[in-house]
Amino acid sequence: MSDPVSTDPRLDALVNRVLHGDRAALAEVFEHYRDRLRRIVSFRLDPRVASRVDVDDVLQESYLNAEQRLQHVWREVNAGGMFVWLRLIVQQTIADVHRRHLAAQSRDASRERSIDSGPPGVSSASSMASWILGHMTSPSQAALRKELTAQLEGALADLGEMDREILMLRHVEEMSNVEAAAMLNLSEQGASARYVRALSRLQQILTRIPGLIDRKPPG
Repeated sequence: MSDPVSTDPRLDALVNRVLHGDRAALAEVFEHYRDRLRRIVSFRLDPRVASRVDVDDVLQESYLNAEQRLQHVWREVNAGGMFVWLRLIVQQTIADVHRRHLAAQSRDASRERSIDSGPPGVSSASSMASWILGHMTSPSQAALRKELTAQLEGALADLGEMDREILMLRHVEEMSNVEAAAMLNLSEQGASARYVRALSRLQQILTRIPGLIDRKPPG
């Protein structure tokens, strides 16, 4: 069995070995996707945890979790392919890390997160605003970026959780439509339509914010 979203024969061969329980092949596949997985951890990790936990430590824990699930991989890999399987394990690992490091904090401290932040693994308006402004403003415009953050967060909250998530999957995590559809349990056609609609709404939001009107959303 080859990876349904791969065009690399060598990767297909490795995936086939992983599906047959080959740990050495799993290590190679994980390394192949390391940069993408690292970007996911960096974006999804709660800022309060990120100051105490190294991204590479989360990746190492994710890999060990993948090894433990190797005997189930042939049942768990879906239409999104091997990357989506690994990404789900990374997401579960991030949730575990959050629970361990945030459990001791008081209920009030937990509320310090943005009201719209949602559960770990879901793209919050604040995270998305920071990412967009980081791409659309230069370091010399740091003051402008800070000024626009609250305004953009409020606007993005109206975008809706699912729309924010599919934009982050496609842009931050650089997923294909097939992968995003598998992650969100949508048909490929449904995921494509959702993405186009979300991108259009994002463009409308950005054009309404002074200072960003002549800029385009990151591509």
